[in-house]
Amino acid sequence: MRKLYETVAEIEDPSVARVLIAALKAHGFHPKQGGEDGLPGLAGVYGPKGIPIELPEDEAADGRVLAEALLKEMLQR
Repeated sequence: MRKLYETVAEIEDPSVARVLIAALKAHGFHPKQGGEDGLPGLAGVYGPKGIPIELPEDEAADGRVLAEALLKEMLQR
């Protein structure tokens, strides 16, 4: 059975995306990553909004709240 994923954030900066993915994993979430990244058939190529951070649909609601809080904290200047 194939898992369905939802985008919980789109990040322009690849470094920020990597940190967010690591933080989500540390909190027990299971973000999609690796060879699955990028536009269909074009691994590593992303849309105009940046790198999508995707979670299984059953984790997406909670993961979105955490991702927004983490991004707010990480991007404070």
